[in-house]
Amino acid sequence: MRIVSGTFKGRRISAPKKLPVRPTTDMAKEALFNILNNLYYFNEVSIIDLFAGTGSISYEFASRGTKQIIAVDQNFNCIKFINKTSEDFKMPIQTIKSDAFKFLEKTKLKANIIFADPPYANTEDQFSRIPILVFQNDLLEDNGLLIIEHSKHTDLSNLEHFSYSKHYGGCVFSFFE
Repeated sequence: MRIVSGTFKGRRISAPKKLPVRPTTDMAKEALFNILNNLYYFNEVSIIDLFAGTGSISYEFASRGTKQIIAVDQNFNCIKFINKTSEDFKMPIQTIKSDAFKFLEKTKLKANIIFADPPYANTEDQFSRIPILVFQNDLLEDNGLLIIEHSKHTDLSNLEHFSYSKHYGGCVFSFFE
C-alpha cells in the first residue's frame, strides 16, 4: 500500500500478511480524496476512521495535514501496526482498540468526517447500524460527513441520511449527511 498524496506521497507501507484486512485500493483512495479535497481543508478537520485495519485512510488524512485522527479497530495487531507506523512517520493518529459498533454506542467524540470500512461480508443490517448510531448519537460536527466503503453488491441508498454514492471498480463509497 502507498500514500497517494500529501507530505508522505509515494511512501510505501508494508503491512504484515497476517492482518485480517482488505485495504482500500490506491485508485479508490485517490478518487475519495479528490472529492474530499473540494469539501474540506484537511488541516481544519477531525477524523474518526472506523474498522481502520492497516490505517491506510488515517495515513492519507495525516499526510494531508489533518491533526485530529482517531483510528478504531478491534484487532490488537492492527492497532499495534497503526501505532508503529504513525510513530515512525510522526503522524498524529490516536488509536482505540474497540469493536466499532460498541465505540459508536459509547463515544461522546465528534468529528467532521467519519469513515467506515467494515468487512464487505457484513449484512445490510450491520451496515445500516453505522449511520443509525452516528446520527442517533450526534457524532458528526456541523456539515459533517459519514462515508461508508462497501462492495458494489451492497446498496445503502435506502438508508436515512444517505446523500449519494461513488463507484470505483468493485468498491463503493456511500456518503451520508
